[in-house]
Amino acid sequence: MSKKENINLIDTFSEFKELKSIDRSTLISVMEESFRNVISKTYGTDENFDVIINPDKGDFEIYRNRTVVADDELTNENMEISLSEAHKIDDDYEVGEEVTDTVDFFSFGRRAILTLRQTLASKILELQKDSLFVKYSEKVGEIVSAELYQIWKKEMLLMDEDGNELYLPKAEQIPTDFYRKGETVRAVVAMVENKNNNPKIILSRTSPVFLQRLFELEVPEIHDGLITIKKIARIPGERAKVAVESYDERIDPVGACVGVKGARIHGIVRELRNENIDVINYTNNVSLFIARALSPAKITSIRLNETDKKAEIYLKPEEVSQAIGKGGLNIKLASMLTGYTLDVFRDIDETENEEDIYLDEFSDEIDQWVIDALKAIGCDTAKSVLAVPREDLIRRTDFEEETIDEVLAILAAEFEE
Repeated sequence: MSKKENINLIDTFSEFKELKSIDRSTLISVMEESFRNVISKTYGTDENFDVIINPDKGDFEIYRNRTVVADDELTNENMEISLSEAHKIDDDYEVGEEVTDTVDFFSFGRRAILTLRQTLASKILELQKDSLFVKYSEKVGEIVSAELYQIWKKEMLLMDEDGNELYLPKAEQIPTDFYRKGETVRAVVAMVENKNNNPKIILSRTSPVFLQRLFELEVPEIHDGLITIKKIARIPGERAKVAVESYDERIDPVGACVGVKGARIHGIVRELRNENIDVINYTNNVSLFIARALSPAKITSIRLNETDKKAEIYLKPEEVSQAIGKGGLNIKLASMLTGYTLDVFRDIDETENEEDIYLDEFSDEIDQWVIDALKAIGCDTAKSVLAVPREDLIRRTDFEEETIDEVLAILAAEFEE
């Protein structure tokens, strides 16, 4: 065996003993198993061998135990040694005694050493994958920081401080996220896939859990358990609503989360690319919770259907646009936060209701199937339809915009006359 191959094998040990993710006992066990595999293939068995691993020094020792037999009774050279051969080691050996001698592993041949290196590399890689899977499975729901290594069309590749690969899919990025290679990215560990023992760590910046963890970092009262985040609704990069509750009457949960002059929430908003965050007081009173969720709009009354998880919201005409919000964001988030389907109506005076007209009266101008669909969402009269915002009608009936506009024009014209 050449000196170069000797050095290569020692280098292999040096590489493995530097592995921080694998504990010492596991490493020794894997190395011993790998040596025994090679010994078994060479001698047919490893049961009479002792393998001693010294990971600190980066070396190893192999001893073989054989029974001394008379020269003419030698049948198995691996398990037995002839008396004359034993005497070459020590003159005192007698038949029946056990001889232990050192085995030069390098005499096994180049192929055996190559097999050992490959076996070790394969087992260590497997252990590293197992260790990585366990490590990040325990981190699911936690924020991690990693360096951006590569940007692809469908995802970004990040590297943690130990050189492990983490993935941030496009769908888990805030739409306005912009990073350059080498920059540090913060995200929450969303899940760890493990296909064919190949762990893939998926991160997220759009998850409500990411927002919750940011609040825990910025607001000591949440971290200490004095304030609880009850519910979160997010449209990443646009707007979020967070319902909080305090078990200590002396603490204002909303004020604590926002901070003096918005100091606490400002850092969170900046991390989330200027996502607007509404913090509201949680309550078990569903009507009150819905009213708070629709803030800044002020509602007149609410009609709840707890069985179907629906709520009819009545507001003054000037409050409707605020309740719906830009692009329908406010009402959508309020619905996500409360778990109720929210239908908005303009509050109509009773005197106006007296002059109302049932939809069936318009059957000569509006198709009956359209009238039936409007009735199905609770609109039986012309003014009840006109009281529903246009966007809401489109959403609730699933009609084309042209159909809704045509209906509204017909109904509105009736009152203009």
